[in-house]
Amino acid sequence: MTDIDVLIIGGGPAGLAAAIEAYENGCRSLLLLEREGSLGGILKQCIHNGFGLHMFGEELTGPEYADRYIKKLINYGIPYQCDTMVIDITPQKCVTAVSRSSGLQQFRAKAIVLAMGCRERPRGALGIPGWRCAGIYTAGTAQKFVNMKGLMPGKRVVVLGSGDIGLIMARRMTFMGAKVEACVELMPYSSGLKRNIVQCLDDYDIPLLLSHTVIDIKGKEHLEGVTVAAVDPQTLKPIAGTEQDFACDTLLLSVGLIPENELSGMAGVELSGATSGAIVDETLETSVSGIFSCGNVLHVHDLVDFVSEEAQKAGRNAYQYTASQGACEKTELLEIVDGFGVSGTVPQLIHKETKEDLMLMFRPKAIYQKSRVCIDVGEKNVLSKSVRILAPGEMVSVKFKPEYLAHAAQGDKITVRVEVAK
Repeated sequence: MTDIDVLIIGGGPAGLAAAIEAYENGCRSLLLLEREGSLGGILKQCIHNGFGLHMFGEELTGPEYADRYIKKLINYGIPYQCDTMVIDITPQKCVTAVSRSSGLQQFRAKAIVLAMGCRERPRGALGIPGWRCAGIYTAGTAQKFVNMKGLMPGKRVVVLGSGDIGLIMARRMTFMGAKVEACVELMPYSSGLKRNIVQCLDDYDIPLLLSHTVIDIKGKEHLEGVTVAAVDPQTLKPIAGTEQDFACDTLLLSVGLIPENELSGMAGVELSGATSGAIVDETLETSVSGIFSCGNVLHVHDLVDFVSEEAQKAGRNAYQYTASQGACEKTELLEIVDGFGVSGTVPQLIHKETKEDLMLMFRPKAIYQKSRVCIDVGEKNVLSKSVRILAPGEMVSVKFKPEYLAHAAQGDKITVRVEVAK
């Protein structure tokens, strides 16, 4: 059993930022574990630009963004292990990992930062009828084939779902000479960023079919085509008579991301039904003392810059936890709840005596125009902020000031809600 002050699980943008921040705050007993063969996470295959505007003030590609952190990690001499799979975490913060080079390893940590990222929702979760033929990929898998292995999945493509990876892959496949027939979205709005809709679909005349879905897959050995139909906006059921066929050899799935919280569950961490990530307080500490969560394993972000900012906070607070031996005074916890139009607010808890400003992040449940984002402490409204438009594809951040808590009484909840203009 090896003793470590701060153990970080995941070598993507969240894990890298957390490790560097812990080191810069004085931690010298730390270790980062990564299951893949190299650091960087999903950024390694994101060769498009648009990263780093918030963190570095310039546009970088995914590999360039990751390289900034990897070089700093190496220059600091922060220890890390790649090709190392964590297979168990206990509530006592004992971690078991396996690797080809070191075999079975066990670590006892004073604090753990969970930074495992997220995975794509597969076809099996969708219930689409049809044969299990070749030619159906998640958008991230196709991205890895094209950008890292130089392999083209096919030449005629339909994209199901309008998540950011799917939108970006529609453009990428077009660049590579494929014909993208359509991007099909079940909801009446896109789940991706507006800029990606414009730059990846509109600029290349790729149709976006809202309130549509794939109802049939044709082809036994290899995909030959799909049938798409409009759906009722209320029930999301296909509408008879609206079917249209698309001949294609590739179907890319961009139907949502799922935080990788299997290890969190092993550790006894309480998970949120809204985000599928951990329930955390304003320090990003989970329900298990000394275990912190950040990045896409906590809640799915739009921008990697925000992942890095959040991970820095987790790394800093994890080290402070070890420095205080977990003996920091814990004051009364207030619950942050989702009100009208709000889904998945993070953090979900806040200590009444907190002294720092914090950001509350959530996703709108629908499109709201000329509305207000409001925060209530108990029955008292402490913030009302006008916004031109809110959309589910773009995360909303609201600054919460500690002085708002002066209005909190015993048992009060903090409600984040959308107020629609009449």
